[in-house]
Amino acid sequence: MPNIESAAKRARQDRIRRVRNRGAKSAIVTQRRVFLKAIESNDKTLALKLFKEFCSLLDKTAKRGIITKNTADRRKSRASHMLAKMT
Repeated sequence: MPNIESAAKRARQDRIRRVRNRGAKSAIVTQRRVFLKAIESNDKTLALKLFKEFCSLLDKTAKRGIITKNTADRRKSRASHMLAKMT
């Protein structure tokens, strides 16, 4: 338990941010799962649409500092390779 008032405030802020970050990371996992299902079903138009949404979500979370830019780039690259293998 923090003894200093500013440390207590920091702990409260960290708790709120941790919940927000967990939700954003969960959204990434969910969006990736939906994208992979479209890849498996060989629906090119749906997969392309979901790929754009997935990349957008990765860019937004990287911009907010939830994941690093390199992590976002790596995941986008892997997803684009999966999309390219469909053709």
